Amino acid sequence: MKSTIANRLGYLGAGVGLALFAVFGLLYGSLIGGVVGLNIVNTVFGAPLGSALIPRIIVALGMLTGILSACAIFVVGSGAIGWVIGLLIDPATWSSKETLAEQKIKH
Repeated sequence: MKSTIANRLGYLGAGVGLALFAVFGLLYGSLIGGVVGLNIVNTVFGAPLGSALIPRIIVALGMLTGILSACAIFVVGSGAIGWVIGLLIDPATWSSKETLAEQKIKH
């Protein structure tokens, strides 16, 4: 696989996204996922909860889902943005390449 500017900036964007996730996404992802898990538990089991295990597992799964979705958004989104910027500034992208129509005319 060739190492182009677009690939390098894609990796750089993914690294920046991972750092942003570690600073911002981890806390807020678990917070929002926990609130969603609590809403599900309150809907299913009712408001006054004791020390039952199933509601705690549901809240923990909600928090884990929130963290994983925040990670995916930060890392994949930043990687895609970096890759697109790399495509825009890559000199190989802007070089004159023959189109399919020009290739058919020659043959």
